[in-house]
Amino acid sequence: MGVTRARRALVSAVLVTAAALTGVSCTASSAGRPAGPTATPPAAAASLAALRAAQRATDGAASARVRSTTVMGGQLSLRADGALRWRERLTGTLTITYTGGATAEQMRALGVTSMQARYLPDAYYARLGDAFARRAGGRHWIRYAYDDLDALDGAAGADFAEQVRNTTPGQSVKLLLESDDVRRTGTETVAGRRTTHWTGTVEVADVSDPELRGQLTRAGMTGGTVDIWVDQRNLLVKKVEKGRTTSGGYTQTAYYSDYGTPVAVTSPPAGDTADFTELAPQS
Repeated sequence: MGVTRARRALVSAVLVTAAALTGVSCTASSAGRPAGPTATPPAAAASLAALRAAQRATDGAASARVRSTTVMGGQLSLRADGALRWRERLTGTLTITYTGGATAEQMRALGVTSMQARYLPDAYYARLGDAFARRAGGRHWIRYAYDDLDALDGAAGADFAEQVRNTTPGQSVKLLLESDDVRRTGTETVAGRRTTHWTGTVEVADVSDPELRGQLTRAGMTGGTVDIWVDQRNLLVKKVEKGRTTSGGYTQTAYYSDYGTPVAVTSPPAGDTADFTELAPQS
């Protein structure tokens, strides 16, 4: 594979990876729609109140350690570990390891089996290692400025930028509030913490907010389930999202701990960073 083609493949694969990590719920902005079913009998009202409390507490905690596994059909599977902060804009660092799928095989063929991701208020950075650097003038990092992604032809870049800007653990709760059959299934111990388990199904065609429905549709989502485990402080401990897409199934499991942990992240050195618009210029 030629250098230019390899660069384009890596730039595209990193975006696929980043989009996979944001999850089904990343687009679940609550603006402009009612939270949950319009009919709220006492049991449903109690469920909604509990979920809203979990959303407020989790969003208010502002940061946490995160570890997750993600599978996108036969396209990609990976695991991630790190710490994220979601006050105003998402910031933090994740170490991502590719574990399977066509995209992982493509990355492996180009000498990349893992990467470090850095989220900053204005851009997403990916460190791909020495094999990539040999194809990028000695630079190890790719920079994806959100403004540049917004300007891409089509909706994919803008949708991804918006997803990253709005991603928080509490977004899983927001998506669950769209479910017409959300219910409490009982209590369980997860990662040593006593939790309440909530579950519900979401059909994209039934999502009340047209902007959210459009984003999910463009992402190829048709529907799925959301399960969350919430501790006695109303903090999210675990989530499992399973979705149906036009290209196969999607599953993401994430665990959250150490809420309020300090998160410090800086931009990589400019001399060690290549912009994605340079590596894969738009025609």
